[in-house]
Amino acid sequence: MRKLLLSLTLLAMVNGHLAAQEAEPVQFAKPLAQLELQDGDSIVFLGDSITHQRLYTQYVEDYFYTRFPEMRLKIHNSGVGGARAWDALQRFDDDVAAYKPKYVTVLLGMNDGTYVPYHDETFQTYRQDMINVVDRIQDIGATPILMAPTMFDARAARLNPRRKRDPNSTALYNSVLAYYGTWCQEIATERGLGFVDMWSPLNQITFNRRKTDPNFTLIADAVHPGAAGQVVMATAMIDNLGLPRRVSNIKISKAANGDWAAKVTGGEISEIKETEDGISFQWEADSLPWVLPEEAAQGVRLTRLGHRLSGEMLEVHGLKPGKYDLLIDGQKVGTYDWTALGRHIELQGNAKTPQYQQALAVAMKNKERNETVIGELRKEWLGFQRYARTRRSAEAAPDNEQLQKQLKVQEAGVEGIVERSAKLTADATALEDEIFEMNTPPKREYVLKLAN
Repeated sequence: MRKLLLSLTLLAMVNGHLAAQEAEPVQFAKPLAQLELQDGDSIVFLGDSITHQRLYTQYVEDYFYTRFPEMRLKIHNSGVGGARAWDALQRFDDDVAAYKPKYVTVLLGMNDGTYVPYHDETFQTYRQDMINVVDRIQDIGATPILMAPTMFDARAARLNPRRKRDPNSTALYNSVLAYYGTWCQEIATERGLGFVDMWSPLNQITFNRRKTDPNFTLIADAVHPGAAGQVVMATAMIDNLGLPRRVSNIKISKAANGDWAAKVTGGEISEIKETEDGISFQWEADSLPWVLPEEAAQGVRLTRLGHRLSGEMLEVHGLKPGKYDLLIDGQKVGTYDWTALGRHIELQGNAKTPQYQQALAVAMKNKERNETVIGELRKEWLGFQRYARTRRSAEAAPDNEQLQKQLKVQEAGVEGIVERSAKLTADATALEDEIFEMNTPPKREYVLKLAN
């Protein structure tokens, strides 16, 4: 009897413990909702040739320079043409960790899939190497932001007679990249990391445009997005990482007693005055519109970048009926009907405004920075990648004299790379100093007056 009671007691304890375990809610990680940035934070863009192109990264830099003019972020491009996840691991210490990043974006996979239909062993290699990349990033205290590989444009590949590809690979490789990207999203979800979907917007815009233009492409060589496609990529980052979308909103109204009042976001307004033929006021914005170089114009239109991610709104109620010239710092930037002003006008895409021209000057200086010293810096690490691959091959074939000779030549070529990289990084910082001398919005005078 005592044994029976003891057994029943133990069974009740076990059941109670299991019930308590079942009652405890499962704690899932939360994926990164938005970047939390402050002055001095470092961001590294890790990737392959699509990052090495220095376009989507440049455009995101332009966003940071103009949207946060008083915040000095340290931004480093760590893209190398032809890179796979394994290659990124070989240069990680000096090309990623050395910059002490808070966030590391990772755009890898285009080369890892080897441009063939899905092959499980190939994917498992990518999977393990990517897990190692994520682990290394987290080990240095940074947050990884995984990005779905970009689109492989099968139609563009078929239209390129100079490059002969296997028909099955051409037809199926974009699906392989979709699979890789979905896996990246799953890892980001499980671990509570950041994620940016680069694949979907490129594919969706291409699909929609081909309804009217069957030859449309954003990726002429099937692999590397041109400037327009890279704008799509940059806007995907702003969309997916919870960054501010609007520059400013100015709403001015005339009260029944004749006084003018304003509600604003994104800056400070002062000295609102009624004139004989309109009003004037002073406006000091917190930021500039997101303006990109001319070669990116198609991408700006396709993504509606200005309206969606750079809104600069002006709304005025109480004006006398008529058409009004808008002058900013004495420069006429447009003529608007009083009813349009009452609804609101958008200025972010108006190339005549002083703030647009200021933002364009920032973008052009950053273009110079990317096309010169940043380009030279990435060439250095391209040479290192060749060396790392040769070293791996030589270690696997120690009796291969040709490989051993090649390794010695490449060893000499990469000697001193850390010091040269530091010099080029300093040169890039000097150009960035110039950007931060030109990216602060000054106080500007706005005048609305009846047009002749």
